[in-house]
Amino acid sequence: MDLERLLRGPIGRLPSGLAERVYRVIRRLPPIRRRIDAELEKMLDAVRERVKPYRDDVATHRRLPSTGLAREDVIATVASLAARERPTWEEGFASGAVYHGDAGHIEFLDEVLALSSQANPLHADVWPSVAKFEAEVVAMTGAMLGSDAAGPVFGTVTSGGTESILLAVKAHRDDARSRRGITRPHMVVPETAHAAFDKAAGYFGVRLERVPVGDDLRADVTAMAAAMTRNTVLVAGSAPSFPHGVIDPISELAAVAASRRSGFHVDACLGGFVLPWAERLGEPVPPFDFRVSGVTSMSVDTHKYGYAPKGTSVVLYRDAVLRRAQYFTATDWPGGLYFSPTIAGSRPGALSAGAWAAMVSIGEDGYLEATTRILEAAARIRGGVEAVPELQLLGDPMWVVAFGSDVVDVYQVMDRMTERGWSLNGLHRPPAVHIAVTLRHTRPGVAERFVEDLGAAVADVATEPRPSEGMAPVYGLAARLPARSAVGDVLERYIDLLYEV
Repeated sequence: MDLERLLRGPIGRLPSGLAERVYRVIRRLPPIRRRIDAELEKMLDAVRERVKPYRDDVATHRRLPSTGLAREDVIATVASLAARERPTWEEGFASGAVYHGDAGHIEFLDEVLALSSQANPLHADVWPSVAKFEAEVVAMTGAMLGSDAAGPVFGTVTSGGTESILLAVKAHRDDARSRRGITRPHMVVPETAHAAFDKAAGYFGVRLERVPVGDDLRADVTAMAAAMTRNTVLVAGSAPSFPHGVIDPISELAAVAASRRSGFHVDACLGGFVLPWAERLGEPVPPFDFRVSGVTSMSVDTHKYGYAPKGTSVVLYRDAVLRRAQYFTATDWPGGLYFSPTIAGSRPGALSAGAWAAMVSIGEDGYLEATTRILEAAARIRGGVEAVPELQLLGDPMWVVAFGSDVVDVYQVMDRMTERGWSLNGLHRPPAVHIAVTLRHTRPGVAERFVEDLGAAVADVATEPRPSEGMAPVYGLAARLPARSAVGDVLERYIDLLYEV
């Protein structure tokens, strides 16, 4: 790759910190900047076709139509685009993304969303139904995650796992300032913790320390403890981690955090609606929820394995005082008294209604049945990965199956899987790919198709390696380039690309 050769030549062998400083200096030199910009544009040309496929055959609107389009024409356009995109998720080619996808379930949720389309939780006096739905979603989620044994837990509905984590960090920061007088807050997370912790650190001025994980890809308790300081307001672990699907040692981490008077957050966004049912099914699930003394907050996504519409999550706290630390109130605004439990003001009440509807309609028996199917499909996929000699299974996953390779370029394997219709998640440190198994993959023949395609993709790369296309080269660059700002430049340009008309 030209960009990689350009950057690895002068800085590729430097330590990451020094490489970062050198890159920032040379990036300001006009000749180097022009070359880097040109290479970034060339790299994104290969991605542009995949993320902007409608430019040549669907009308583009750069300004409002002088006369509004007929509603039936608008509906026809949306329906046409949805039909083109449906096979990828409906036929089980996507990792995660759509977690249920059954036509009857979608139709049911769509009806709930339509009935609640105007509801806004900001106006609880107008739509008290949404307050009912959200309170019950929080209560049901808390009961699922240990409140029956641990006592009452408190929480709110949010827009997704990232917001749940943001609010948990903000609440612990403010609570520690109030209770412990900490003005230079610090948090400690394993390097596999979700990037939302980095976002929270940037948004809320909390110094973030990421700690390397052990050989088993789980958080290293001793190293995490050593990283804590008197200013540590939050320690976190994952159940399971997004990259590798392994569960951190929650009990041990929570005990260390409690001994230092720090809060402890469990990111169960991915696993909160699977692990309780897997435990009931007899799977060896280590303690991870509010039954663990020292756990002060949790995040869990209703819109993943809770099978709710996209756009809802729950953040939970062990006590009400900590929950209040996430709230915002304004008492002197000329517009009146303003208060908001989460980051947004107005919110789509329809999504909260949809989360409630999904949970009460599925029930415990439905979640148990879904988890059984997912674990069975994941076991077949895991076995298929382990049967490919060139691949290495990472960690000891239950349903998020990650694999790498010391023999073939795993990003080229991901690229060949993309050509076969699959949408998988690229990882790095170490270079790897994962598939998050959902109900879409439990349909007859889907797991077997994945295993067959994966074997063929590996064989293709082993016998005929070639340059990757799409996002695969970006992951490859990120894995090899020590200057992280250079990778950030690529990602920022990718975001720019998404907003091109």
